Amino acid sequence: MRVCFSKSAVILLFVSSFSAYSQTATISSESKQESSWSHGFMAAVANPLATEAAAQILSRGGHAVDAAIAAHAVLGLLEPESSGLGGGGFMLVFERSDREVRFFDGREAAPSGARADMFMNGDRPMGYFDANQSGNAIGVPSAIALYKSTHDTYGKLPWADLFEPAIELAEQGFEVSSKMASYLPAMASRSRLDENEGAAEYFYPGGDPLQAGALIRNPAYAATLRRVATEGPLAFYTGKIAESIVAAAQAGDDGGTLTMEDMANYKVIERPAVCGLWRELNICAATPPSSGAMQIIIANLYDKLLPPNPTTTQRVKAFVDAQRLAYADRDYYFGDPDHVDVPLAELLDSRYLDHRANNPAAPGSLPVHGDPMLVLGNGSAAVFAEDSTREPAGTTHFSIVDSEGNAVSATMTVESAFGSKRWAAGFVLNNEMTDFARVYDPNKPEAANMVRPGARPRSSMSPTIVLNADKDLFMVTGSPGGNSIPAYTAKTLLGIVDWQLSVQEAINFPNIIARGQSVRVEVGVEPGPALSAALTEYGYQVRESQGENSGLHVILVSEHGLEGAADPRRLGTVMSAAP
Repeated sequence: MRVCFSKSAVILLFVSSFSAYSQTATISSESKQESSWSHGFMAAVANPLATEAAAQILSRGGHAVDAAIAAHAVLGLLEPESSGLGGGGFMLVFERSDREVRFFDGREAAPSGARADMFMNGDRPMGYFDANQSGNAIGVPSAIALYKSTHDTYGKLPWADLFEPAIELAEQGFEVSSKMASYLPAMASRSRLDENEGAAEYFYPGGDPLQAGALIRNPAYAATLRRVATEGPLAFYTGKIAESIVAAAQAGDDGGTLTMEDMANYKVIERPAVCGLWRELNICAATPPSSGAMQIIIANLYDKLLPPNPTTTQRVKAFVDAQRLAYADRDYYFGDPDHVDVPLAELLDSRYLDHRANNPAAPGSLPVHGDPMLVLGNGSAAVFAEDSTREPAGTTHFSIVDSEGNAVSATMTVESAFGSKRWAAGFVLNNEMTDFARVYDPNKPEAANMVRPGARPRSSMSPTIVLNADKDLFMVTGSPGGNSIPAYTAKTLLGIVDWQLSVQEAINFPNIIARGQSVRVEVGVEPGPALSAALTEYGYQVRESQGENSGLHVILVSEHGLEGAADPRRLGTVMSAAP
């Protein structure tokens, strides 16, 4: 099995019966298929009003990127606990006309004054809630820059038009969702959200948390978007909006180092998408600092770990073991590739995956990272300290296909719920800097995901686009969920392709997360209890979970057209139109 890549691409190709890897996603002209698209459009987004905004843009002939921008501008208003203008994200784009998948890294960047020890109290790391509410937790907000970079590349509708749905909702008002309202009582007892200027007045009017169904307006959010719509990103990264962001980040005894220069200097980075063969499919995902490559690793390890004629429980066991190996390597090696050497090609090499599959961690034991360079006879890649990253679940994902067959898989975040709990210009600011490893010992090597000035923290966000054997669109998938995102996303890929589940069935299937020594199984969803019992019998340390924070949004291209589904664990919906 072999894939042909354009001569202009950087080629790193490894061929086996199941896997191939290249740091490019551009398919050569000889393999292009010029057939017309006959499936219409579809948007699967985390809130009904945001789905409607995307569908409105698509119905006007907008590109999938246009719809993604409109959808996220609305999401930032409706679910500030998950993402927004004060955060950032990753966007993977498939352009059907040239069979190209491109990755836009809109991850927040560390301020120039960031330090490796900024979350340490002496020789101990700060408590998580102290760290994530401090000004040091705030990276340069990057969502607006991501909007602009992708719109400049793909946009078909006028820039200003994309913000109209969000501006209208912010000015006229919208109903508080049950999801947002459910967070607020706990935030008042565990955080300073109900104390910080701006956030307290917005989320706790009169001192009481907003209730589900209450009508609220956000004129400051509308004003920010109006300036961005008319003046472009410069209005956000310089002047009064930037000043308010910097002031909020620097406020208080635990203020951070974010400056106006940090704001003005932010740039979106276009990185090569990573694509790897799995069976007859080509899985394309975001490269580090994203964890998207784990989708290729998990899928291929899964096949290598399957016994002949596997039972259902043996398939689940292979999924668990593949995750355990993939997470161990991801945790150790992944970081910002502009600041640390990530041995991605070696981690994806079929010979190394064979080695890992032949040496799985015993059930109940702690999986450890391998050394791909050592296995491949090229020295050693294991030069880092062990990882100490903690990554809560406060994120959103949406999948979009437009009427020309172009697609977007985008995952956006402010990190934990309501980010740093600090407020500026109508939105909360992220706490992405606590996605770096927080433990620092000057007498030991640095972790791959160490805090470094200007660096972007590693993320579990894994936007993924899968192409078929003809290099045409097959599937768009992704999820929020902190460290569990790679597991959630891989579940949909295996569920649809190997377990023969429908899109909705694959999303609904119990989430199984196998990172570290224990395996978490969602038992509030069938057949979760039976899977928990089977994995316990195999010898795994099983932790039962009644609910998971996944928010999967998946679109599949089938012989019947576009089939999409949203995760019932959140409030997402799907809208589509036939050609």
